[in-house]
Amino acid sequence: MSEEIKQETKEEQVRLRVKRHLWQDEDENKELKKINKRLTILVVLFTAVSLLLSGVLIAYINRKDVLPTTLINDEKYNEAMSIMSEQWFFSNQIDNVKERLQDQALSGMTTNEEDPHTSYMSREEGEEFVTSINRNFVGIGVQYQSTMEGYHLITRVFKNSPAEKAGVQPGDYIYAVDGTITKDLSSDNVVELVRGEEGTTVRVDVMRNGEVIPINIVRGQINASAFGEIVDGVGLLEIIQFGSSTAEDCRGYLQDFMDAGVDKLVIDLRGDGGGYLYALQDIAGLFLPSGSVAIVEEDNKGNKEELYVKGSPVWKGPVVLLMDEDTASAAEAFVLAMKEQYPNVKTLGTQTYGKGTVQITFPFSDGSSLKYTTSKWISKSGMWINEVGITPDEVVELHPAINYGYMNMEDGIVYEVDSVDGIVKSAQLGLDYLEYEVDRTDGYFSTQTESAVRKFQEEKGLEVTGKIDKVTYSSLVSAIFLDWNTNRSHDAQLQRALEILNG
Repeated sequence: MSEEIKQETKEEQVRLRVKRHLWQDEDENKELKKINKRLTILVVLFTAVSLLLSGVLIAYINRKDVLPTTLINDEKYNEAMSIMSEQWFFSNQIDNVKERLQDQALSGMTTNEEDPHTSYMSREEGEEFVTSINRNFVGIGVQYQSTMEGYHLITRVFKNSPAEKAGVQPGDYIYAVDGTITKDLSSDNVVELVRGEEGTTVRVDVMRNGEVIPINIVRGQINASAFGEIVDGVGLLEIIQFGSSTAEDCRGYLQDFMDAGVDKLVIDLRGDGGGYLYALQDIAGLFLPSGSVAIVEEDNKGNKEELYVKGSPVWKGPVVLLMDEDTASAAEAFVLAMKEQYPNVKTLGTQTYGKGTVQITFPFSDGSSLKYTTSKWISKSGMWINEVGITPDEVVELHPAINYGYMNMEDGIVYEVDSVDGIVKSAQLGLDYLEYEVDRTDGYFSTQTESAVRKFQEEKGLEVTGKIDKVTYSSLVSAIFLDWNTNRSHDAQLQRALEILNG
């Protein structure tokens, strides 16, 4: 989502994300290792921790009664700390061993079966957490897709970003960065070329219609928690996260739609793990009248508090909400508020995550923090969706290739006719998704599968063998990536939403 978002296979098994521009694989972010079962897009200069966010409804608060950083005055605890920090054999191999042990102790204290959403966060983790919700970072503000031919195709240019102001357009190819040709460079190499300090200038040469165009871009702060564009006469608003600037981002896109004469809207909440409570109130306020109930909080004593939307409604036309199993928390609350109170709305997709609790973050004076559950939230009508989720008005599944686990192949392994393996199955699904003719998708390598592989290899300029080796498989996965990010016709959920709105 920052200037450069890439897609590539990570670790041992990954799967495609439904979100079209949140494929995240910033190697520097340790939290990203938690999503190594997904195909991801690299977000330049943005630390992504979307699974940490999944199902988190946060009301981030500043507390005056901050706890001191001294160790807890408990004899048993302090004796254990003394032994581990002074007598433990490995203690001298760890820098700041007491701090490390205290972090581990607090992590253990907040880890429990009853509540997966309460956790202790170190200073670094807390900073990453806040950044990942707000989706703000320094960059140029484009998303790109690396192709198997070695090019880097820009698929998104974010609103009011330095790239947009400088004239970069979706469909441009990143040809060179500060004079270095990018063809055949890895996405990580491109990242290193583009990244820099806020206020500095980077020259990005883009290729557009066969012409190389030099563009000087001043790196700046990027807000990328929402994205909007017009598709087939319908406004498409993707809400990626409920962050601090999301409501204003959404307001800007909605105004653009209305200025263009668009009066029908799709709101894409797929993959949106939630965010701040006040962001929910502000975003809902773009659609619901002032005084409408956003959610109702209920604590463990049964006390209830109604929280209202804020602002004045901007949009009045028909709305279709897209959702999936990763739509959680604040995003689910928004869905219910719209379902119960907006006059012309339909939900479409698959069952949501089902996260119905509220957390606040208590900051400690050393920069660490405790995120803990304070209450549950229910809709205005009293609906609690925790561990249940929301069933859409119309269930629409995506092609199974989109969410299938794609595994890395080792060098030297080859699959051919009569082979049976999970990689063969994933290849068959991918071929079917790309509209190559296959007769089965069960992992058995049939003669028809061989024919489809041959056709794919021929069209992609690969050695035509009819067999699946590492090169062919990697090329196939890359082709799926590129198609998903550039060809909306294969997004069955979006296509159905457009059908509903356009009649």
